[in-house]
Amino acid sequence: MEAKSEFIQLFNQSLKGQDFVKLTLSKPDKANAMINVYVRPVMIREQRMLAFTYRYAQRDEVQNYTPPEAGELLEKYLGGDFLKADLFTLQQDISLLFNKKRKGRLFTTSASHQSLPSLEHDRQKQRPLENRGQVYLEAMGITDSSGKVLKSGQKKYRQINKYIEIIAGLLQQHPLPEAPHIVDMGSGKGYLTFSLYDFLAHELEAQPQVTGIELRPKLVEFCNDLADRSDYSGLSFISQDIGAYNPERIDMLIALHACDIATDLALAKGIDAGAGIIIVAPCCHKQIRRQMQCKTSLQAVLKHGILEERQAELITDGIRALLLEYSGYRTKVFEFISTEHTPKNLMIVGLKAEPDPTALEQVAAIKRDFGIEYHYLEKLLGIA
Repeated sequence: MEAKSEFIQLFNQSLKGQDFVKLTLSKPDKANAMINVYVRPVMIREQRMLAFTYRYAQRDEVQNYTPPEAGELLEKYLGGDFLKADLFTLQQDISLLFNKKRKGRLFTTSASHQSLPSLEHDRQKQRPLENRGQVYLEAMGITDSSGKVLKSGQKKYRQINKYIEIIAGLLQQHPLPEAPHIVDMGSGKGYLTFSLYDFLAHELEAQPQVTGIELRPKLVEFCNDLADRSDYSGLSFISQDIGAYNPERIDMLIALHACDIATDLALAKGIDAGAGIIIVAPCCHKQIRRQMQCKTSLQAVLKHGILEERQAELITDGIRALLLEYSGYRTKVFEFISTEHTPKNLMIVGLKAEPDPTALEQVAAIKRDFGIEYHYLEKLLGIA
């Protein structure tokens, strides 16, 4: 199949699978007056459409088309009016590039978007979590008594909304039950835990039971008191070690502050409980680094400590993702906005799916290449 036809096929598949995010057409032909075209999904009179924004030097024009009409337009535009197209989906990013002879080539990269866009036709820019003067935002120094975001709290407020944006996107792909139990392991000061409960209870009007697990008693006392003052009856915090916490049910497991093997303990808890969604942001990667004895040509590079450390991080988190896939999860690994909870700026997400038995073979190959005896998550899952 030629690249252009394959690109259009992938476009149509993303629409049917409802993981289409956006499409851009660029590098216009010299005879083309348009600069580019931006395509996004919209809902008009309860019908899914595609809004084409045609950008000229001094104006924009918007036209709405049905998916079949959009496919016909792409057939016309690609390789003619435009020499480059970029398709963004929740699964991957796909680029189509034509050379001077109008021969196209496809390039794919990992998905740069983790959530679907709003389908509102006339969109207003708004944050996923509405600022209603919540008690917890003021208590945590993010807003003042009138509900205005403080200058010193703007960074945290942006972090909260980015976090909620990711959660919202995951819930579109894997909805939770009406009264879900969510566990945040290593909840720290709790501002992300509070914001998640707030979003679920007030924006989505669900009936969540959110439990924050934190070892430090003073933080637990502060957060429980704040939950009472906020009238968040479904939010509670307990002082307990991650390994000792064994609830009857977990629908979503989150661990954004778990250091080294604590991340693996959290992952194992989520997998054993059959959680529909698992979200971790690993911190520290000592367990694998201590074992590493590279047996490939990379050995010459990994003699430098900083490079060995980074390689250990990649291997540790890569194996975690593979073990999630083996255990029946579809995984995504992506960069998350830096917070005090995610100093390594990496997030691993698992959505319940079918197990992939071949993932263990890939884990074994990685361990063999890098002289690794075992990954701690393997032991917790009874594999090693």
